[in-house]
Amino acid sequence: MSDQANDDPQQPVPGQPAPNWGSVPPAPGSPPVGPPQQWGSTPPRHSGATTSLVLGILGLVLCQLLAPVAWYVGGQAVKEIDAAPWSYSGRSEANAGRIMGIIGTVLIVLGVLVVLGFIATAFTVSTS
Repeated sequence: MSDQANDDPQQPVPGQPAPNWGSVPPAPGSPPVGPPQQWGSTPPRHSGATTSLVLGILGLVLCQLLAPVAWYVGGQAVKEIDAAPWSYSGRSEANAGRIMGIIGTVLIVLGVLVVLGFIATAFTVSTS
């Protein structure tokens, strides 16, 4: 056996770089390799998503009568987005508007109960 030849394929030949098994190093100066890009683009945002989000915010801040509308519009948008997720985006906005609509509606019901309680209390106090 000679000193200049190496018959074992697992051992690198002296003076040669080590083999790079199965991968190609990136070229110098090239950008780092990231995850593979998805084909296509993001589907358009569902119009009900933005509408329910705006109505939910307005229902909590300005006019609570808009809260049930936000709940309804957000619920419809979430259903349509879930039925065809490749057709629409904006599920999180629709869900946020729906949740704010639920909270606003609960606040309306609590407010009505408080007002009815005050009226009942005032009625019982004035008749006694």
